[in-house]
Amino acid sequence: MNTACTVARLPREPLVCELQMTPSKTNDVYAREVVMARVGHLIRRKQREIERITRILRALFDPERVLAPEPGRIERIILIGPYGRKSWYEDRHTIDFSDYEFWIVVNHPLFTEARCWRRARAVIGGELGDRCAVNVEVYAKSDIRIAKAERDTFILDRIEAGITLYRASRDAPLNARERGEARS
Repeated sequence: MNTACTVARLPREPLVCELQMTPSKTNDVYAREVVMARVGHLIRRKQREIERITRILRALFDPERVLAPEPGRIERIILIGPYGRKSWYEDRHTIDFSDYEFWIVVNHPLFTEARCWRRARAVIGGELGDRCAVNVEVYAKSDIRIAKAERDTFILDRIEAGITLYRASRDAPLNARERGEARS
């Protein structure tokens, strides 16, 4: 569903915005609002930055850089750390020192290699500059299975406490327009 806002002003009345829901033309639409709603506890600027980083990671993941037995796919993107906690609040300390921590789960260990993520990291660094640091850790699905089997609390606790921003089994893929926007 797409939303459209019609703004009308009557004399001596406040602005009124009327939302109208219209069906999407395709089912292959990435909704920024979905990611932003998942981090609704944060201030709007942080929500936009997290959504933008998520979109860049999805669009610029480059599985063609490695020879793998199966096509590369991002299974999950998780926001962990201070921004991934629903109890986060804005104060001088968190604004100045907190960084974004993203954990990405891919379908094959070969796609954890840095060369698959080089362009995405460069674009994120160029866009955010010195405003904040972005840490991206990439794990294979098999790493998560091993962590579960070994009861690795470091990994499991962070996944449990984090916010899943994207899950391949649930969320729509990026369409061509969204991929283009993420690359520019």
